[in-house]
Amino acid sequence: MDEYWTKLEASATSNSMPDIFWMHSNQIYKYADNDILADCSDIVDAANYSEVSVANATGSDGKIYGVPKDKDIVGFLYNKELFDKAEVEYPDDTWTWDDLESASQQIYDKTGKYGYMAYSHDQIGYWNFVYQNGGQILNDDGTKAEYTEAATADAIRYYVEIQKNDWCPTQEQFANTGAAEMFFSGEGAMYYAGNWDLINLCTTYGDMNGKWDVAMLPKCPDPANGDGRASISNSVSYATAAKGKNKELAMDFLKFLGSEEAQKIQGESGAAIPAYNGLEDAWVQSFADKGYELTLENLIGEFEYSVKYVNNPSRPSWEPKVEQTMLDIYAGSVTIDEGIEKMQSIVTEAMEE
Repeated sequence: MDEYWTKLEASATSNSMPDIFWMHSNQIYKYADNDILADCSDIVDAANYSEVSVANATGSDGKIYGVPKDKDIVGFLYNKELFDKAEVEYPDDTWTWDDLESASQQIYDKTGKYGYMAYSHDQIGYWNFVYQNGGQILNDDGTKAEYTEAATADAIRYYVEIQKNDWCPTQEQFANTGAAEMFFSGEGAMYYAGNWDLINLCTTYGDMNGKWDVAMLPKCPDPANGDGRASISNSVSYATAAKGKNKELAMDFLKFLGSEEAQKIQGESGAAIPAYNGLEDAWVQSFADKGYELTLENLIGEFEYSVKYVNNPSRPSWEPKVEQTMLDIYAGSVTIDEGIEKMQSIVTEAMEE
């Protein structure tokens, strides 16, 4: 994927953009704010798509610079075989962080295998815990960092300290063996994954079909704000260049790509959940049609309380530094509190610049 963005940037620099291309929320501000993307506001009926999908295609000026393609969500994967061996009931919509911990300990005690594997990641990791606790990484309009706010800091502290339990691998272990590999080799019982990974996981680990499933994310048992539920949601959009040679034709095709007909085709492939409202079942059914035994309705239910992917125009500057700071916290080169203060400063300085 990195190669894709390298080539797209090169084509933008040389004024030779393709007629149609994907635009990710990570890149939307850079391209939109530099007048590279065509304004699609007139061809996007926001009522047809999830609010998150439209927001992720919107630039700093409030205009829509892409036709929503899909939407994603974070799911809770669990190994049914390890749950059965440890005599632990499968996760359901009543589960909280407390259940996550107790199940992890019981599985570890009875099987010697890891429980919940809390690897260092933002979208598929601690961001979910922050918003479940009622905190925020950025304020609502993305103009202020909120790492040091109590609800945010407490959730980050909780997520990092999960690794202190004997039932959670260390970040050094994750660096050598990913959570997915541990999970499907039977070394770990639970981890978070994006729905975009599921079709590949089903294909790669076909021999595990029926031996694992997907549940809703456990909620915060005592949130500082809100009801304890949240799941980060991101999306990709279809876009065209503002000065493209075939802009008029491209805009017509974008209309089709955003239509119910085209989005249903995408959903039936299983590759991504359509951004178009009401087509989520097409994606769910695609897995059943292929014979994969997964309870994907749980994931669809999470869109009711989904949280927009954390982003603002300065994210390309602060994101890698924040990620490194999290790794420094895990490595013990800074304390959790020092790391939180540092992340606050990193994001604040990036926005000021």
